[in-house]
Amino acid sequence: MVSRVAIAALMISATVGMGGCAVFGSSTANTSSTSSADVGPEETGSLGVNAYLWRATLDTLSFLPLASADPYGGVVITDWYANPAKAGERLKATVYILDTRLRADGISAAVFRETLVNGAWVPAAVSPDTNVALENAILTKARQLRLGGSQ
Repeated sequence: MVSRVAIAALMISATVGMGGCAVFGSSTANTSSTSSADVGPEETGSLGVNAYLWRATLDTLSFLPLASADPYGGVVITDWYANPAKAGERLKATVYILDTRLRADGISAAVFRETLVNGAWVPAAVSPDTNVALENAILTKARQLRLGGSQ
């Protein structure tokens, strides 16, 4: 258990370090004057983040094993997943929910990929389009949940 926590903490540190600290601020940061008091209870529920984005994230990543999920901090970290059809490749994802409102810039996703080379897992490149596609899938699901659909 301790090693899983240590690995998760290490992955978060590495993700933040490699991401140029985009989690803490960027040119696309939410600078709106709307406060969390302007968000209705249906948007956040008892969570620290937007409830629709939270549920949509869990639904979208449901095929991956969860390593950590923090509904107050808005961080979902999956464990490695190996697709049986691609035995020499595994994936994991980290999703940050950055806002209490359902907004396109309220979510950030990072997908990590490793390939098996000579019996060892080696980091492999992931297209930036993959991260954007994951964010878009989560946003689409969140919009469907907000409109009352269960698709």
